[in-house]
Amino acid sequence: MCTASVTIPAHFLTIGGFPRFPSTVIENVPLRIRVKICGLTCVEDALVACRLGADAIGLVFYPPSPRAIDVATARAIVDALPPFVTVVPLFLDPAPELVREVTTALPVDLLQFHGDEAPDFCGAFARRYIKAIPMGGVGDPLGYARRHPRAAGFLLDSHAPGERGGSGKVFDWGAIPGQLNRPLILAGGLTPDNVAEAVSRTHPWAVDVSSGVEASPGRKDADRIANFMKEVHRVQV
Repeated sequence: MCTASVTIPAHFLTIGGFPRFPSTVIENVPLRIRVKICGLTCVEDALVACRLGADAIGLVFYPPSPRAIDVATARAIVDALPPFVTVVPLFLDPAPELVREVTTALPVDLLQFHGDEAPDFCGAFARRYIKAIPMGGVGDPLGYARRHPRAAGFLLDSHAPGERGGSGKVFDWGAIPGQLNRPLILAGGLTPDNVAEAVSRTHPWAVDVSSGVEASPGRKDADRIANFMKEVHRVQV
């Protein structure tokens, strides 16, 4: 049994973390910010992201997106990954058949829903899920989050309802509600130039980046990923 008795930072109990945690963590140890690199389209970029320290990769299954891939490409990417990298398929208002096809073909345990999916839909696939909150147009993000009590976390992005992410736009970080009751994943216009400020101001559990580390839509830039990771590590909470 763990008996350490130290104080957890207040923000980790509210915006960035798990309110159900016991209020003890190792004192004076920074809380490591996780990083998800989203919109990967090839094995080469996925391996670069992993080599540079990505905790998770996002694979887009939304055909209108320039970062969309098919199941065969996703399988090749997943088969090439090293251990301890989380694979997160991203969907936007998908047909249930597509979600089942992906979860049958790929060894994933965390899904991302980026559209107007209902809570029952998101929870219907025997996988944990994170739900995107469209901060570009939701008047009550906390109320939106409360519709998804089974979500493992909430990804706050700059898109409006009905739009896809990856726009490169930043939303007002001051609009983030303080009682999400789930880990906060910050997205929306993050780049190597602003991610340190974003982490310092919002104290997220994780950050999610796509266009901010790209050479072109769907292709990542190793230098930009490296600089992004460096800036995240520089300002660990």
